[in-house]
Amino acid sequence: MTTLRRLIRAAGRLATGLASHLLGAFNPAAHDEVFLAGMACFRLLLALKLIYGLVLLVFKTEIGGAVGHWLGGGPGYPYFSTVLLVLTLVPLPWQYVVKRVALMFLTLWAASFVAFCVIQIAPGDFTSQLRMNPQVPDETIRELAAKYGQDKPLLVQYGNWVWGILARQDFGVSTQYIDEPVFKVIRTRMLATFRLSLAAMVMVWLISVPIGIYAAIRQYSLGDKISSVLAFIGMSLPTFFVAFLLAYLATEIHWLPSGGSESLNHAEMSWLARTLDTLWHMIIPVSVLTIARIAGMMRLMRGNMLEVKRAQYVTTARAKGLSAVNPMVTIFGYQLSGLLSGVALTEAVLGYPGLGRLILDAVMAQDLFLVMASMMMGTTLLLIGNLIADLLLVVVDPRIKVQ
Repeated sequence: MTTLRRLIRAAGRLATGLASHLLGAFNPAAHDEVFLAGMACFRLLLALKLIYGLVLLVFKTEIGGAVGHWLGGGPGYPYFSTVLLVLTLVPLPWQYVVKRVALMFLTLWAASFVAFCVIQIAPGDFTSQLRMNPQVPDETIRELAAKYGQDKPLLVQYGNWVWGILARQDFGVSTQYIDEPVFKVIRTRMLATFRLSLAAMVMVWLISVPIGIYAAIRQYSLGDKISSVLAFIGMSLPTFFVAFLLAYLATEIHWLPSGGSESLNHAEMSWLARTLDTLWHMIIPVSVLTIARIAGMMRLMRGNMLEVKRAQYVTTARAKGLSAVNPMVTIFGYQLSGLLSGVALTEAVLGYPGLGRLILDAVMAQDLFLVMASMMMGTTLLLIGNLIADLLLVVVDPRIKVQ
């Protein structure tokens, strides 16, 4: 084991050194021209993909052979290529962005390996419930384990999973939703969770930031004391308790739905009626998430403003605003990762068919590939959110420089 650890550490140092050298960490100036040429080639590739996508949409004509496969592979859709092309034209510190993206892949690999090992170490697998059923023969259980590759050693399973992602962009199939690709299952719930989390995040920021600023400016006033008491009450209430309480009130007053995401006759409604019905069913879960998160954000904004007000080195109102906003920008980056996660308990209590509830069910059913795909998606969003937060910090505070 000692020899294995040494080999892993040596390989890690070698990979880090090579990545740093290739990304220009040792001598950034020597790689500027190469980097600019690479960005130009990338923009040219996106432009060709955009033109090819437009040809497909307008003329319905495909280019055969390797050229057509190369142009149509990857981000071949014109909308996605347009977004990427516009992004590459934005004046950002692209060398820093490329380095961070490269480190993202290393972080994703490490996180995926640890998560895969932890899930596999847990006792049992997706066939555990079948083994307790005397009517299911052992041969059937062995065939199921072999079908999903879970009869092989752990490292072999992980290698096959990673190879499927790299070679075919295949994250595996769900054992709970018989042979359905995991991202097809996730896609069915993703929109519901996204709109729920986005609405809650917007409400939290719209309410907490102004109240926090007001409480800091009018410190020890009646409004500050009332907001502080309400914040402490909100922070002390568990999310599930707030969800149960609002669901009970909705059941008693009969004005709002106590669960679900749509009415029974949702499919028969007009477009406007369906939209209003969806928003109507979002009121309770959005209120739960807002109450659970608004108190902490408000207290944080108040504390940041008070700290900046007391700082002797601050001489201008603009510097005060920027200094107080910096921690909030960092939190905003972290909250981006919660757009598709972080609402599992609320969804479970209120019966909202979202992604969080899907992941909880997958964990209970030990659906390995579905859990891994959701974990990778959450980790990717967290890393992207941190990168966006760092770039926003450079924009809002000129004192911060990227290296």
